[in-house]
Amino acid sequence: MENTTTAAYTAKDFKSDQYVRWCPGCGDHAIVNALQRSMAEIGVAPHNIAVISGIGCSSRLPYYMKSYGFHTIHGRGAAIATGVKVANPQLAVWQITGDGDCLAIGGNHFIHSVRRNIDINVVLFNNQIYGLTKGQYSPTTKKGTFTKSSPFGTVERPFRPAELTFGARGTFFARSLDVDIKTVQSVMTSAAKHKGTSVIEMLVNCIIFNNGAHGWLAEKEFRADRTILLEHGKPMIFGKDNDKGLVAEGFNLKVVTIGENGVTEKDLLVHDAKTEDTTLHLKLAMMEGPGFPIAMGVIRDVEAESYDEAVVNQIKGVQAQTSIRTFDDLLESCEHWDL
Repeated sequence: MENTTTAAYTAKDFKSDQYVRWCPGCGDHAIVNALQRSMAEIGVAPHNIAVISGIGCSSRLPYYMKSYGFHTIHGRGAAIATGVKVANPQLAVWQITGDGDCLAIGGNHFIHSVRRNIDINVVLFNNQIYGLTKGQYSPTTKKGTFTKSSPFGTVERPFRPAELTFGARGTFFARSLDVDIKTVQSVMTSAAKHKGTSVIEMLVNCIIFNNGAHGWLAEKEFRADRTILLEHGKPMIFGKDNDKGLVAEGFNLKVVTIGENGVTEKDLLVHDAKTEDTTLHLKLAMMEGPGFPIAMGVIRDVEAESYDEAVVNQIKGVQAQTSIRTFDDLLESCEHWDL
């Protein structure tokens, strides 16, 4: 099957008839709507899409998509998604996962799918809490947070998805807020075009068990000053008045104001998402407030052979060099005795 088509689609073509069972106000609603719109924009037919998930609030998403789907067990979405893609490379495969499902019980599967560079799109819902099981701290919960399982505050240091992705030699990493639908759709379409494992960290709000976890960023009045939208080939400018930017100061990044101390737009760093070196990508992805803006958009997008592509090429190479075409040929090629 071909995974492209000339037919025009709308978001409605990707919406199932299932009632959406997320809490009112949950950030997951925005993500599924953005995914449906993105799929319409990408133009892949619904029957050429497979949406795979594990366990958690986010993992209900396949039920709301009018495509093929597989709701797997806890933490195993990456393993199933890998099998689906390798078995049928023509399918567009999306893995929907949460910070608990992906980075706790599914952590090993996650880093190895990234390392192998399987051509799947991983949408990681990060609300920094276990929502489905009612409010325990997760691998991304900030140290000191009071939760159902840390009544005196968690003493653990959290994972940072970008750091794990780059450590596993990831080729694509992007980030967005659930309330910024435009950027959500943009990074999803970029991820779909990427050949290899694309990881999108979606900062979503759990209104029941961790309300306001990303509130500092989500407030519309201050969002432009607290986030920076990175675009390949463009200077790193941010701020409500587009008057702030990032420059290099030795091995570190520095926030500057355009027009002060002789700083002009030409002094700012220009984003290069395509460079192999992860040094600057990691620095950008790890920026924290209030001293720095939080990086949004496509931070890394590097070309490399995908795992499924390598498997197909290997099979073709072996087939070209062997006379074995059937199972009987294989049996006859082994040592045997005629009775």
